[in-house]
Amino acid sequence: MKFSEMKYERVDIKELSCAYDQLTEQVKNAEKAETVFAAFEEHEKLSSHAETMITLTYIRHSIDTTDAFYEAENDFYDENSPFLTEKLSAFQEALLASRFLPMLKEKYGELMFVNAELENKAFKPSIVSLLQEENKLCSRYAKLVASAKIAFDGKELTLSELSPYKKNADRNVRKAAFEADAAFYKSHADELDEIYDSLIAVRTKIANELGFDSFTKVAYLRLKRNCYNPDMVQKFRNAVKTEIVPLCEKLTQLQKERIGIDALHYYDLDFLFPEGNPRPVGTAQDILAAGRKMYEEMSPETAEFVAELYDNELLDVLSRKGKQVGGYCTFLPDYKASFIFSNFNGTADDVEVLTHEAGHAFAGWLAKDFEVRENMDPTMESCECHSMSMEFFAWKWLHLFYGDRTPVAKLAHLEGCVRFIPYGCMVDEFQHIVYDNPGLTKEQRHEAWEKLEQQYRPFCDRSDLAFYGEGRGWQRQHHIYELPFYYIDYCLAQTVALTFWALMNENGEDAWSRYLAFAKQGGKQTFVDLCKTADVQNPFEDGVLAKIVATAMRFLEK
Repeated sequence: MKFSEMKYERVDIKELSCAYDQLTEQVKNAEKAETVFAAFEEHEKLSSHAETMITLTYIRHSIDTTDAFYEAENDFYDENSPFLTEKLSAFQEALLASRFLPMLKEKYGELMFVNAELENKAFKPSIVSLLQEENKLCSRYAKLVASAKIAFDGKELTLSELSPYKKNADRNVRKAAFEADAAFYKSHADELDEIYDSLIAVRTKIANELGFDSFTKVAYLRLKRNCYNPDMVQKFRNAVKTEIVPLCEKLTQLQKERIGIDALHYYDLDFLFPEGNPRPVGTAQDILAAGRKMYEEMSPETAEFVAELYDNELLDVLSRKGKQVGGYCTFLPDYKASFIFSNFNGTADDVEVLTHEAGHAFAGWLAKDFEVRENMDPTMESCECHSMSMEFFAWKWLHLFYGDRTPVAKLAHLEGCVRFIPYGCMVDEFQHIVYDNPGLTKEQRHEAWEKLEQQYRPFCDRSDLAFYGEGRGWQRQHHIYELPFYYIDYCLAQTVALTFWALMNENGEDAWSRYLAFAKQGGKQTFVDLCKTADVQNPFEDGVLAKIVATAMRFLEK
């Protein structure tokens, strides 16, 4: 079914709550396993339909944040989804306490119940009002950023539309674009600080109400981190400082020599070549056509997948006024369909949408016929392996997008992947600092970010840019507001993706078969076990980052 034909109806919260109350009692009073199985299967239908309606609202609201109807629906779910969480938590608790739990695990798989136990530790009915407040604050931030109207180059631009100017070959244009971007955020500095103050306060209250001394622990539970902990993440971040940051300093020196500058300023960071960064050839429609051709040729599975994606209007990628910034992929269970959202801006980012977000969508397509919804999605770092690895498998077809600049596009992509890991770790460490020390003032938070910049990106000068030079650059990263502690998932996944890239250079067919083995498991295995299934090293193993650095550096030096 085409996306435009998908019918939306508001979830009846009262009716759904009553249904879950009945299912919970059914599980508690069950005399035989079949009764519990029937309750679980009814839950699958109810939760999938509710998820579909809520996701339709989210997509249509993000496509046009000025649409009054879907803005109201989004506000409705901000207010009421915590009540659904309460009912679902009670149902899960009944399943976990059932004497038929061993039979449930045997029938549906054990991991989903491990994950349910983690989720339940992050919820109790007394935090419903706090969750409502958290939802509203996140929506407030998203709407504020989407509202940007920036006068530049004789036009009125969104933040997404301003992005190409930040990579312009003219250094003055780049700097002016960053100044315009910074001016928008700076003009809303008090509100940005106030929103984050409120988010830290409400999330800390949630943690305390749940019996934890820090929201950090709650975030790990929410993200269902079932095979690693903060200590392992800190060890990974320390390895990044030791292994990746020095490589980035070498890359920066090469970059400065290429583009002919003595010192790298913030507005130079993403400008890689004197003739300009590689840009996709042609119009947005040309890029979309090239993407379809790529997936038609990549494998039988991707060919079938891309036909469904394009023919059913399951992507909205063109920038428009009032459209939410950024990009994402989400899933609509009732229609067994993924949806891709983004903002094309005429840069290499457009190609990455058709590789990164389509990697998510392809993994969803591979798992769409799983009997149990909970088994479809792995934890987020594994999901990001799907997408970041797909970016590299697309290399064979990059000529469709970049023509004779394809070799330069590959170089830019690989450099960008390596450079990203320190930035992602910086975002993660910042969040550990602010949530483990909720009493920090706004000034102390900005100071903490600036100190981390010195550790993770010491090669970049921000002193001549307002906002960025004041330690406020973190306020542009919407994950810090809306998806706390998510960002390290990208870093772990990037490490796995670089491993797939190295394998791809040795034997493309073998690398692809390992990737499929990883993706076809959906959420039936933990991140560490998925790495074992694909026979790739996981990022927590000693020496993995050093090995990746050596392989990437050999390629980049060529």
